[in-house]
This record gives sequence, structure tokens and C-alpha cells, in this order.
Amino acid sequence: MMIEKGQTEEPYLIGKRKEGVLLNMHKPFLSQHIALISGHCNDYEWARTYIDGLEKYFACYDRDYYNENCNLYVWADDIMIGMDNDPATFGRPKFSTANIYLNSFMVSEMKAMSLLCGEWGLFDRQCYYNQKAQKLEEAIQAECWDPRDKFFYSVDVDVKTRQFDWFHTGLGVFWKTLPIKVRAWTGFIPLWSGTATVEQSLCLSTMHLADKNTFNSPYGVPSLAMDEKMYNISATNNPSNWLGPIWGIVNYVAFRGLMNYGYREEAEIIARKSVELFGGDLERSGTLHEYYDPASGKPVMNGGFLNWNMLVLNMVSELADKPALSRHLRE
Repeated sequence: MMIEKGQTEEPYLIGKRKEGVLLNMHKPFLSQHIALISGHCNDYEWARTYIDGLEKYFACYDRDYYNENCNLYVWADDIMIGMDNDPATFGRPKFSTANIYLNSFMVSEMKAMSLLCGEWGLFDRQCYYNQKAQKLEEAIQAECWDPRDKFFYSVDVDVKTRQFDWFHTGLGVFWKTLPIKVRAWTGFIPLWSGTATVEQSLCLSTMHLADKNTFNSPYGVPSLAMDEKMYNISATNNPSNWLGPIWGIVNYVAFRGLMNYGYREEAEIIARKSVELFGGDLERSGTLHEYYDPASGKPVMNGGFLNWNMLVLNMVSELADKPALSRHLRE
């Protein structure tokens, strides 16, 4: 998952895996990247030779990270999970969290794999991965959507009847998961993956993304709701801070999710805020930073960070009705 340029010694994570320590594997974006590149260049044949590796990659997820009780995927621990200090996973027991981040992006990953298999004429595998995506979406709906809060949560899967004596012989634990009720930007990823229903998209848009107490800041979508007890915008590395600061990827995923469901006006507001955020930083400092204060737009740390901040250009392009970055993942 992480190999440093010019590294002569075996990477740390690979070494630990060889010692028998089961760690997290590559986040679910391999098939999506291949589909994205192939769609833009209108050529899928260059990647056909990778089919066996991709099949093994999905099989590894199914073998080591799939919870059969609730049909969701879990993180092994909190190392390299993308959203470093997500309270739903950070500091919690190993293999206990079916994170909505992991599962929502896995839906898109399976859909991308289905698309690739169709392009390669592997129609039985195309159907297989399409069915896997549908099954995962059903599990997300059943376990992660909270009908009272109208929000998608990560869930705790370490749920079972712990029979120690006669007192536990009656009605046991019949629920498969417990919601981890921390409102993070990850609750909007089902808009990106197309997992949310139309009714759910309305709730996410009008109740949450529009709420100035939680996710509607002057510069976009905070990575954690601003009224959560963990909300904190301190400068930190290892873990990077996702407890509220504005990240470019968060703004883009929310923007694209809204566009997917027809909320163009709301998406345009996030795009405008993003342009003001990054444009203002560029004018003042001559560069961009990794993450920002939601209230002031001031950079928190790590100047020179480009990466997904460049997605602001995609927002402008997509509002001009040019092809979306994710278009080829859903066709």
C-alpha cells in the first residue's frame, strides 16, 4: 500500500504483513482508476492483462475484511484508512468497524470492475460484480442508514450475545450492528456511489449539507460536523486531521454527489466556496495547503499540497456541462 521512492529496505507495511500481521490493504480505488483512465482514452484493452490481479484483489477483501454477519467490509485497524483519525475507526478495536467510507467506495469499485469485465467481454464476471455491488448496497441501506437521523453512519460489527451464565439464555442480541453516531463527511459518500435513494438524497442535501451548525461552512463541507464533540482543526501529521478541517476531496465528493441527484444549485455553492478557498490561498501564499479552517479559510498546514485540491478545476468544468470525473465509472 505504501512504497517510498528510492527505498532500499523492504517497506514497513509489507514487512509486517510477512510477519503475519493482518493490516489494511489498498483502499478500493484500483478498478475505478483503471476505468477512469480507460474511459478518457477510449481504450480498455491496455488493462486486460490485469484481470487476474484484480480478481485476487477482490478475493483478498472478501477473505480478510468481509463480515458475513452483516455483509459489510471492515477495516483491520486505523492505519492508512484514508480519513486518518475518523472517530468511527481511529483508536477502536481491530476489525470492529464497518466504515461507511470503505463500503460506499467499495460499491463504486465493484461497479467499475463490472464495467471493465463488460468491456473485456467477460459477461459472467460483469454480472457477478454487479450483483456484489447490489448486495453491498442493500447491506449499507439495512445497517448504515439511520431513519431517525436521516444520515449514513459507520457501524460497529462487534455485536453478539456474550453468554457467561444463565442470565444470558433468554432473548439474545438479534441486531447485526450498532451505529457509530458520529456525523462525518463520509455520510455523503453514498451520494457519490449512487447508493442513496432519492428520498435519502433530499435529506442529506436539505437537512445536513445545508445546516450551518454542522456541514455548511463558509468554505465548504467540514470533514466532521462542527457540533460534534471531537471537532478539532489542530495541525497534525500521522494522523492527518479529519476532525473538521476542509479538505479538497471532501468538497468534491459532496459536490459530485449533489450533481448526481440533480441538486445543481447546491453543488454550485460548494464549487464557488472551493474556488474562493483555493484561489484565496493561492493569491495570498502562492501555493495550496493540505487542509483548511472551515470558518476563516486559512490554511492549517502542509503548504505545496496539490493532489486532490486540483479537483476544484473539475467542479468548474462539470458545471460547464463537461464530462464528470467519475462518468466512466458509472456508464
